[in-house]
Amino acid sequence: MALLLVLKLGAQTCTTIGQTPGTAFPVCGVDTFVQQNVPICVNHVVQTFCNDGVIYQDVNPYWYRFTCFKTGTLGFFVTPNNLNDDYDWILYDITNRNVNDVYDSISFIVTYNWSGNSSLESSRGYTGITGTSASSSQMFACATNPQELGGSPPYSDASTINAMPVIIQGHTYLLMVSHFTQTQSGYWLSFGGGTASITDTTQPNLSNAFASCDAASITLVLNKNMRCTSLAPDGSDFLVPGVPGIIQSASANCSGGFDMDTVVFTLKNPLPPGNYSIQSQVGTDGNTLLDNCGTPLAVGATVPFVITPVQPTPMDSITPVACAPNVLQLVFKKPMLCSSIAADGSDFKVTGPAGTTVASASGNCVNGLSSVVYVSLSAPVVVGGTYRITLVTGSDGNTLIDQCGQQTPALSFLDFAASDTVSAQFTAQLQYGCLADTVVFSYTPANGVNQWLWNFDDQTHSGLEDVTKVYTVFGQKQVQHIVSNGVCSDTLNAVVMLGNALHAAFQAPDVVCPKDQVSFTDSSTGNIINWNWDFGDGSNSSQTSPLPHLFPNTSTEKNYTVTLVVENNIGCYDTAVKVITKLQSCYITVPNAFTPNGDGKNDYLYPLNAYKAVDLLFRVYNRYGQLVFETRDWTKKWDGTINGVPQDTGVFVWMLQYTDGDSGKRFFQKGTTVLIR
Repeated sequence: MALLLVLKLGAQTCTTIGQTPGTAFPVCGVDTFVQQNVPICVNHVVQTFCNDGVIYQDVNPYWYRFTCFKTGTLGFFVTPNNLNDDYDWILYDITNRNVNDVYDSISFIVTYNWSGNSSLESSRGYTGITGTSASSSQMFACATNPQELGGSPPYSDASTINAMPVIIQGHTYLLMVSHFTQTQSGYWLSFGGGTASITDTTQPNLSNAFASCDAASITLVLNKNMRCTSLAPDGSDFLVPGVPGIIQSASANCSGGFDMDTVVFTLKNPLPPGNYSIQSQVGTDGNTLLDNCGTPLAVGATVPFVITPVQPTPMDSITPVACAPNVLQLVFKKPMLCSSIAADGSDFKVTGPAGTTVASASGNCVNGLSSVVYVSLSAPVVVGGTYRITLVTGSDGNTLIDQCGQQTPALSFLDFAASDTVSAQFTAQLQYGCLADTVVFSYTPANGVNQWLWNFDDQTHSGLEDVTKVYTVFGQKQVQHIVSNGVCSDTLNAVVMLGNALHAAFQAPDVVCPKDQVSFTDSSTGNIINWNWDFGDGSNSSQTSPLPHLFPNTSTEKNYTVTLVVENNIGCYDTAVKVITKLQSCYITVPNAFTPNGDGKNDYLYPLNAYKAVDLLFRVYNRYGQLVFETRDWTKKWDGTINGVPQDTGVFVWMLQYTDGDSGKRFFQKGTTVLIR
């Protein structure tokens, strides 16, 4: 097993090209890569999904970079020269990411295998070999046997062979091969067996070429990366037709890798202005340029270039501005010297329908050059119209100077169009009704607004300029309005209050005693202007809160229907009704007999008319002094049973105590009642 619990952390850092992520070998799927020896070194701790206490590092590694050109499965094998050596690997997806970040996040990982040699591989015929195969199902293998650690799948067999991972067309990958065994013995890396393609079938060709300012060198741009080793340093891989022997040497930036996409030719003499071309041929190294798969650039491939007389670089174009721009982006055909851009923006003046001044200027500088100049304004441009930016001599004593040392003439200018800012402010015309309100939402077009969107809190929407809404539920309504003129937009969130809701309500007791004066409390809501009370006994009132009312004295219990009708400020009405029972008597007494036979008459024993009793306690005892019933709620009644068992005919003693709600006087009463069966 490859147990990495302790590593030689003092080993030297890897410096050989190909042993770091940033200098990875470019891979072509038709190649077999042979590493005859592996320098002893270590880079960094790498992340894994393993939870086994092991420290994982890229020990004595080599890195390989490739692009997927057809989605499918990836098959490969690492075959050690010494089959007893232990090799491990990780496959990363680095699409649109910094290659050096692979050390910091598990999100890059596609699959890996850190397992060492075992009898399992011997039985499968893979002794010493690691990689991927259709015969395996595991996607991740850790350094130790998980069965020894009490682990569980996906590391169940600790095989050195993983399942073939699926790689995706257009994605870029890094394969790191780590040599755990501390020797320099090498290996073979071969690809095949999967359904994916990592072979670039694009034919090598020339993309474009251009001359330097002094016409003493030519830069050639290729359509894809080519092997640095296929470039003849004497430049003999190319010629300039009609000017024999003009190329003196060729170079490419290959210090950090193995391939190139640009070649710079140094000329023996500057070329005069005119139309030229550069053409490929077999160089003194016996080939033209070769891509990473060994495919040669065709002999006779040609691309034209022009050498023009040195002249100033004009103001070329301005990036279309967005809404309320406060930065203008100027684009130049040639890179400009960043040192010629006055930081205070004094190289520029802006004029137009609304006054604005320049606050500063800067470039996107690389090696002291920038093809873009950013001009910052003191305030955003909010008034639409045509504006002009003019180049003037700045506080640094010049306008702008290009990479060839030519100064763009003062008073050069560019025009640009700005759009008006817009407002989503609207008006809401309310048309009140008793059952429904109508609201007309209106917008007055201005500043070129041609798009509208209304969003209402009832989840309805409209793209019309004006909208009419009918509401049957009144109250607060949320409205969002979005407008745009195609460049500028604005959003307004507003609240429309429909305050004409009307609701009649009042509070009064459900029952009253004879000679009680009843108080009525209005709790109606709305913009009420009139109240009409009808007490159901022939009397009425128009006051908001009427005076206490005394119902007629009658010898029997009677119900009175009290009605309140309210009117609001727009002539709408609502009604509230309550039935009040005027009792025959509120004198509290206890019956001297009751007959619990279920006939609905005198079936229960309880204190009668205890409407105004406070802190009431009622108890019933049998002739043995046993408590058979107790309640503090006078409406809770004894039904003549004890624990559900009906009691025989007999005399029962009751005790009653309470406080009179009107006077506050405390009462205590005692008596007997006959239960009759």
